[in-house]
Amino acid sequence: MMGPSAGRRRPVAARPDESALRVVGAPTGRGLPLEVRPDAVGVSLLAYAEAYPQTLRGWLHQAGAVLFRGFDVTLEMFAAVARALAGDPVPYLERSSPRTEIVNGVYTSTEYPADQTIPLHNENSYQRVFPGLLIFGCQVAAERGGQTPVADVRRVLAAIPPDVVAPFAEHGVMYVRNFGGGLGLSWQEVFQTTSRDQVSRYCVEHGIEAEWRDDGGLRTRQVRPALATHPITGERVWFNHALFFNGYCLPEPVRAALLADAAHEDLPSHTYYGDGRPIPDEALAAIAEAYAAEEVAVDWRPGDVLLVDNLLASHGRRPFTGARRVMVSMADPVDWDAVGTPAQGRA
Repeated sequence: MMGPSAGRRRPVAARPDESALRVVGAPTGRGLPLEVRPDAVGVSLLAYAEAYPQTLRGWLHQAGAVLFRGFDVTLEMFAAVARALAGDPVPYLERSSPRTEIVNGVYTSTEYPADQTIPLHNENSYQRVFPGLLIFGCQVAAERGGQTPVADVRRVLAAIPPDVVAPFAEHGVMYVRNFGGGLGLSWQEVFQTTSRDQVSRYCVEHGIEAEWRDDGGLRTRQVRPALATHPITGERVWFNHALFFNGYCLPEPVRAALLADAAHEDLPSHTYYGDGRPIPDEALAAIAEAYAAEEVAVDWRPGDVLLVDNLLASHGRRPFTGARRVMVSMADPVDWDAVGTPAQGRA
């Protein structure tokens, strides 16, 4: 006969046993996110991350994203947990979405309107140096929607037809961005400075061609690789903003309205093959189809923490209603020189 304590989670000491976490697994037929829960009362995710970093990284490199659920991580705890999981935070520069810094190195996940979808992408893949790790935390879950979809970009690459991948592998991606003029973000917000000289120096140092406009706006061009090799697992991944920054990705009414008054190169962002040729809509459609086939939506609960290997998994956001507060920290800077194809992406 089972005793009165049978089935209850047992209390644990401040330093948890390595077996104090239980791997629930990923959704059926999917490799991510790997869900991990405490297997005892009072297990601290912070203490576990500090005690067993290699265990957590092993799970991450296998799955690409790990969802920690049941640890009740609050805003006050999040910065320390994020640092234990991923290391010191890096600042958010060359911004592509509006964010507010909550505390040092912790930002709102995005401040795009709630009714808009944010397509799958790998954070800051257009930068010369980008975060290798992302840590999301949920304070308040949306009343409806608001999921964070993720996709394994190893599988995305395998799902894109080889003839679509080939020109990206050879030439990389050219990113053209426009700041100011009433469309998109201002260059002051993107580069977090009001000094044109400071922006110009940053662009030179990071392989970005900067063109100052007569109206005070700024146009930039940069070429980066489209595929990367993970520095630990050695796997080849689809890692770029070729679709996300392309006008093709805009909702049709918005795209039509913008292009009625502006050329593609005048959009807030647009992409080309690295040699400057337009990317055909058919290629973009094939990429979108590959992302969609691999997408898995993460339904948030308050206290959840999602650790993402930025080189192995893309992420996005679904529309939502009601309040939604999700925060993010970025860490582990990676230089394209260490993971990209040497022949491509050199602006």
